[in-house]
Amino acid sequence: MIKISINPERTALVIIDLQKGIAKGRILEPFSGEQVVKNASRLVSEMRRKGSFIVAVHVGSRDGKDMPSVNSESSMHMSNMPNDWMDIVPELSITDNDHVILKHSWSAFYGTDLDLQLRRRHIDTIVLCGISTNIGVESTARDAFHHNYNQIFATDAMAAMNVKEHENTLEFIFPRMGIRATTEEIIESLQNK
Repeated sequence: MIKISINPERTALVIIDLQKGIAKGRILEPFSGEQVVKNASRLVSEMRRKGSFIVAVHVGSRDGKDMPSVNSESSMHMSNMPNDWMDIVPELSITDNDHVILKHSWSAFYGTDLDLQLRRRHIDTIVLCGISTNIGVESTARDAFHHNYNQIFATDAMAAMNVKEHENTLEFIFPRMGIRATTEEIIESLQNK
């Protein structure tokens, strides 16, 4: 087990796609959307209290025309989504002092001001959580790695469509880019500061 050391003032919590259309009413594994939201909410509360930068990322489009449209075997269509599909879940208690990003692709870095906002605040470490482990979270993690951020992955504050997808990313991808830890381990490391 690698010891986690977090300087809250140089750390951002980046929450991927915990929005009504993704976190609510879907079957996710190995944790339910409710469990992921609960753990992410605990991280928001503790990290905000310690002075960390909170970033809530959601994905969507009003007309679908600003989303990637490539030929693939499986694609997501934004048409016919309910009006509140993109709304961030209220359990996160996002405030006006937090940063909210609307993305149109998998990564929270692609086509957004995330890197700029982190650098302006002298952030060097990201705690990453959300849905889906192997898509939005992993894509963001890969870009964070290329931008040279230290990363801590909140392993019980993320989920995927099935256990195999979740575990593949946790076992083979994340250890190459950062440190894996539970919500409790992250909170404990904050309390030692």
